[in-house]
Amino acid sequence: MGADDLENYETEMELKLYREYKDVVNLFSYVVETERRFYLANQVDVQAKVSDGEVYFDVQLQDAWVWDVYRPQRFVKSARVITFKDVNVEELTKSDLLKDLPD
Repeated sequence: MGADDLENYETEMELKLYREYKDVVNLFSYVVETERRFYLANQVDVQAKVSDGEVYFDVQLQDAWVWDVYRPQRFVKSARVITFKDVNVEELTKSDLLKDLPD
């Protein structure tokens, strides 16, 4: 497999993931963004914690979908994410969910 083949494969996988996102986004209530991943979820609990003077975030997700091209199963019943960077949680409004998404 050449470099072009690998790039084409990755591009196709990302396009499939984007299409899947468009298909499932309206099933979820929240968008959760960390420094490493992007999630959709129906329940989110974020707790800021301190250990040895360092702040980290313990994020609990229920009924979630993970944006990850290499993950074979993106739907998860529950997930726990520990992150040392900011966590962005936004509640989705069903009326504007898909209005800005290109086909």
